[in-house]
Amino acid sequence: MVKPERDQGFAVSDTELELVVPNGEADTSRPQTYGFFLVPKFSLMAMTSALEPLRLANRAAGRELYRYRLYSIDGEPVFSSAGVSVAADADFKTADNLDAAVAVSGMVFEHHVEVERQMIAVMRRLATRGSTIGAVCTGTKLLAKAGLLNGHRVTIHWEYHPSLTADHPDLDVTQELFEIDRKRFTCAGGTASADLMLTIVARDHGRELASVVTDQLVHHRMREAGERQRMDLRSRLGVAHPKLLQVVSRMEETIETPLSCSELAGHAGISTRQLERLFAKYLGHSPTRHYLIVRLNHARFLLQQTSMPILSVAMACGFVSASHFSKSYSEHFGHTPSAERRRRGGLPTYPGAGSPKPGERITSSIEPVLSDPVRR
Repeated sequence: MVKPERDQGFAVSDTELELVVPNGEADTSRPQTYGFFLVPKFSLMAMTSALEPLRLANRAAGRELYRYRLYSIDGEPVFSSAGVSVAADADFKTADNLDAAVAVSGMVFEHHVEVERQMIAVMRRLATRGSTIGAVCTGTKLLAKAGLLNGHRVTIHWEYHPSLTADHPDLDVTQELFEIDRKRFTCAGGTASADLMLTIVARDHGRELASVVTDQLVHHRMREAGERQRMDLRSRLGVAHPKLLQVVSRMEETIETPLSCSELAGHAGISTRQLERLFAKYLGHSPTRHYLIVRLNHARFLLQQTSMPILSVAMACGFVSASHFSKSYSEHFGHTPSAERRRRGGLPTYPGAGSPKPGERITSSIEPVLSDPVRR
């Protein structure tokens, strides 16, 4: 198959290029090479959001500032969590001479034992050779398991924050959009990957270039690391009443040791009856019911993401007994906590969680777009 020419990205105006490279003089520093290591069912959004700023930085500068390569366990195409197949340039074991190595994972990787083992081995090897080590989305969990994040500030997608802190209590885990700490960087994934890479571009080649790339991404602005990952409560609930938002926020802060309705009302400076009326009017159920839903959703995260015993999950979510927890969980989700845990270990629901089998037809692929040996 004839490989297509590299996509050089969107054109930028002469005025913009003058802002990036004064008088048209290019910097002579060597290109930085980034390796992206893909775990089956990796987050496509996180990967492309990290890669595109590098490509567009090359285009905006009019020269090669960054190179990038994609790696899979066997050098074959690998399926993302969206079921889209992405071509790899090489296999994990051949990776070398990288300025930065980035672990790219997604929602589920527990059953990819061999992929995880080889990923950890190559990341440790590259770290000893001086490569900067990074992760997007749940790639942070792999690096933590490899022992490569000890003594560094790290972050991860908000949904996986509880499991990461439970599995690695000594790690300094934040809830920032991204963290850059010496030769380690991590981010929450999703579009936060773009903010991470834009910050790196700004650090390496100046904010003017990063601003041009931001415009090309139609990203409007580079978000700071300290901005929140999640939508605020007002947006999530579609409610603006300050007292109600105050109570719900307090509920989310006290999952392990639930408060009574009178304590919640007192915290907001209203009566219990007023509290019940607010919940009925704006959310359509009682405060007790909402509190239970918050706790059960948190329990579901822990069951899906950690190996905590079910009784420990129950206690962490404010239930006094396993039987009460199981009954409440079954009524809300339609299956028991044990069934939830078994579902986590199930096979992916789309064909080919890793590399396609020989002769298998790939029905959805971006291989023609991402097939260059060295990506620029």
